Amino acid sequence: MSKVSLPRHVHRVLSRGREYFYYQEGRGTPHAGERIRLPDDPQTPEFWNAVRQAQGTFGPTPTDTVGALIDAFELSWATRQRKMSKGTQDQYRRNLKPARKAWGDLPARELRPRHVDALIRKIGAEKPGAANNVLDALKAMVTWANGPVELLQHDPTKGVERFAKGEGHRPWSPEQLAFAEQTFTGMLRRFYFLSRYTGQRISDVVRLNPNDEDEGGFSLPQKKTGVRPWCPIFPELEAEMATWERRPGPYLLQEEGKSTGKPFSPNQMWKAFDRERRKHAILDGAVPHGLRANAVIRLRGAGYSALQISDMVGMSVEMVEHYCRHADRKASGQAVLRELQERNADEIVKPLKNGKQK
Repeated sequence: MSKVSLPRHVHRVLSRGREYFYYQEGRGTPHAGERIRLPDDPQTPEFWNAVRQAQGTFGPTPTDTVGALIDAFELSWATRQRKMSKGTQDQYRRNLKPARKAWGDLPARELRPRHVDALIRKIGAEKPGAANNVLDALKAMVTWANGPVELLQHDPTKGVERFAKGEGHRPWSPEQLAFAEQTFTGMLRRFYFLSRYTGQRISDVVRLNPNDEDEGGFSLPQKKTGVRPWCPIFPELEAEMATWERRPGPYLLQEEGKSTGKPFSPNQMWKAFDRERRKHAILDGAVPHGLRANAVIRLRGAGYSALQISDMVGMSVEMVEHYCRHADRKASGQAVLRELQERNADEIVKPLKNGKQK
């Protein structure tokens, strides 16, 4: 049987070649609860009905509710023709929680666009980006449910609008970049150079190691998307890396406390950066993801196309253009200004018929 993500307190037991599933709270502790046998197939509605009953929701549980539809959608990931990355699964699971909370027991056939629109507006009043993520997750589930599985016959997300994209994470200013290059030391300095010149997310930068080097670049499947970009090791980064000791494991290892010598988690790296940021007013507003914007803007300024940058950074062409829109507009405006200046200069020095300059 394909592996599936089991809910909390559900345990899989393998005995004599067969799989058995049990629900037991506090398993392995002095306060262990009753051990409840569950159906054998976790990909059936009966299995999830039994789980809900074991959790305390007794009585017949509908299997055609929004909650059950979300369960079925999550279970389908293990058997998809196109595999879904762990990062994408985690995002969908997280972004479907508001829908489960709002309509978990509502029959899925009764879910309407007005319901979805109300939820998205409520979330978006304070967090428009989060609202868009919830809507995207719902659209993905609805597309699947209206497909060959035929669990829905309508689209409750139809006509529901996304919130306008904000400016996104701001790139670091030239002053912030210069300050970091002159001031950062140790692992924070390594993190800065790797982030600025590869354009990778923090979750991927903390995993980079010498084994990811591939003929002058880095080749590493991204944790969030599974995409494998090929990031050139640019001269600035190459020169910095030449000062690092060669050893196995990630380039970034913790330098303090009980975890000295251990790899950073993304959250630990964020905290280390934040501690340094709080010391320096010039870094106010700077975030690690902003260096991703700096990386693509730098590449765009060097004349590379959005498609080439997408291949190097592992970002969609749309997002490359989104990050570069200000730099592109500025470059276009400066090009027009230079052309006008050259044209004016040419008119000033253009000789008259009598041989004198105009």
